[in-house]
Amino acid sequence: MNTAASQSKSKSMVEKIADAVLYEGYILYPYRPSAVKNQQRWNFGVVCPESYAIAQRGTESSTMRTECLLEADSSTTLDVKVRFLHLLQREVTDQHFQPVPWLEVNGKLLQPWQEAVEREVVLPRIKACESVSLKFVFPASRSTESVTDAESGEIAGMIVRTQPTLAGTVEISAAVVDEGLVKLSITIRNLTEFENAVARSRDDALLHSFVSTHTILEAQHGAFVSLLDFPDNYKAAASECVSTGTYPVLVGEEGDRNCMLSSPIILYDYPQIASESAGDLFDGTEIDEILTLRIMSLTDDEKREMRSADDLARRLLERTESLSADELMNLHGVMKKT
Repeated sequence: MNTAASQSKSKSMVEKIADAVLYEGYILYPYRPSAVKNQQRWNFGVVCPESYAIAQRGTESSTMRTECLLEADSSTTLDVKVRFLHLLQREVTDQHFQPVPWLEVNGKLLQPWQEAVEREVVLPRIKACESVSLKFVFPASRSTESVTDAESGEIAGMIVRTQPTLAGTVEISAAVVDEGLVKLSITIRNLTEFENAVARSRDDALLHSFVSTHTILEAQHGAFVSLLDFPDNYKAAASECVSTGTYPVLVGEEGDRNCMLSSPIILYDYPQIASESAGDLFDGTEIDEILTLRIMSLTDDEKREMRSADDLARRLLERTESLSADELMNLHGVMKKT
């Protein structure tokens, strides 16, 4: 049985992996909104409005489905948490309140960008064999921020942030496969209204979508079954678990089976963040040393634009520039036993 200390460590590992999944592809090197690769977002785990999925004829999905196996008895309970990013549109206007592609004020560069807010849908604890459905809504919002010229004291422009409503459901069903074995199905649906979907852009649809969607399942008095390395007697049941748009894997300390992460990114059981990594670089299959050196080689103007992209990009730049010589050397490669 895990001690409180080991449980806390496992939870920390799960949170780090989940956060890496949440922001994978959020912004890519060279980490500037004007960069070609950041003109279209590279988000994983997009669950879009149903009308847009229909309009795209199958290239986008309005649902995400996880199926997995759980060893359970009458005392087994389950905690389910769905996490995703809720994008918001940041626009920049001039002093006449007209949208502009960029604005320079007080030495700072302001540009339009799709920022993001972390969202969580936490279901009440349920019995392992219980079926439940939970509807959720995150309301629309709009905020404005005046930009004042430090010399003249006059308003030079405005930053406008707009975020549309998101609505959806999380549905959990359970079926007894055999004595002591339950098959769980977790379906996430986007119920957001999205009119005239055929004529609207993917960027617009993303604002109405769940982005980087993933599910964290935690069992009490039960054990999840690896779908990558299952016992022979579970082969038939495991083969019938079909997940759509997501890949469930065991997470936590090696050997623990009380927690599963269903990720839109393909992972192995017990994924880990390299201890040598100073922080998330948001880039698919990232290689810390190469990206770190490339960030350090950006020009002052490029760094200025990266710094102004949003808080995540700014913190990435500041973290990279503050790395010590020893920390840089640690990125150069480490031999590990397998």
